Amino acid sequence: MSTLLHAVGRHAEAHADAAGIGQTPIPGLMTVRATAPSGLLYAISRPLVCLVVQGSKHVTMGRQGFGFSAGDSLLITADVPTVSQITRASVAAPYLSLVLELDPAILTDLSAQMGDAGGDDHAPVRVDPTDREVADAALRLMRMLDRPESIPVLQRQLLREMHYWLLTGRHGTAIRRLGWPDGHAQRIARAVAVLRTGFARPLRVEQLAAIAGMSPSSFHQHFRSLTSLSPLQFQKQLRLIEARRLMLAEGMTAGSAAFAVGYESVPQFTREYGRMFGSSPVREIKAVRSKTGAVQAAAERRAIE
Repeated sequence: MSTLLHAVGRHAEAHADAAGIGQTPIPGLMTVRATAPSGLLYAISRPLVCLVVQGSKHVTMGRQGFGFSAGDSLLITADVPTVSQITRASVAAPYLSLVLELDPAILTDLSAQMGDAGGDDHAPVRVDPTDREVADAALRLMRMLDRPESIPVLQRQLLREMHYWLLTGRHGTAIRRLGWPDGHAQRIARAVAVLRTGFARPLRVEQLAAIAGMSPSSFHQHFRSLTSLSPLQFQKQLRLIEARRLMLAEGMTAGSAAFAVGYESVPQFTREYGRMFGSSPVREIKAVRSKTGAVQAAAERRAIE
């Protein structure tokens, strides 16, 4: 993993944005870098694999918690709500990971060729040691970034190889259902895609069920089974996570953020925000501004000294 560590670290240091995310020209592939432990990070994650090459992280889904560190991979096989926290990182040894969003089309094609491997592992989140073949394929993907002209020619076959090794390795049984043509996972994914883009507007369960090609009762059952939430709870979490981003990253007021994500009542938004994040929007904005001011003051003192 040491060579992969070097490749991920070099790219992340050169391309990380303010949130530590380093995008790449390869669709769905990105690096993550942090030089200090983080606060709690809320998200509804897409299906992905995260290869940690340095540092440690903890992810919670519902009542389950997963700690993982260098040499481990986190696998998420459904759009599920997670709370994550980087637990070990420093300037000298940053937290570094490589994230690849799983491609259902590639998984479908590979699954058709590989046949049914059996198994009954439907856990949407799990952690296992990274398979050597997966790490090798990841390294070859990263090496392509140094030769941009190779990306249009080689990226498809290397992404396909990466998915193949994931399917044949420790994660295989858990991911395989994503490749079942017109299976429940793919049908629910169609509805989730609509929710992700249209969460700010009213959406009826019957409308989402039709998109998934299911009856409303069957849709509700399978949606909760895969995501751990009802469709309305899923929409609410998307709204609250986006409102939090608008306030903390873009400086919106609580009221403006509430209306921007589809709330009609600011008091309702405040109540639901407090239940999810453990603090009112106004209190959280003040805390972030206070912390930002303290960091800026410390930087100014260092500059004077």
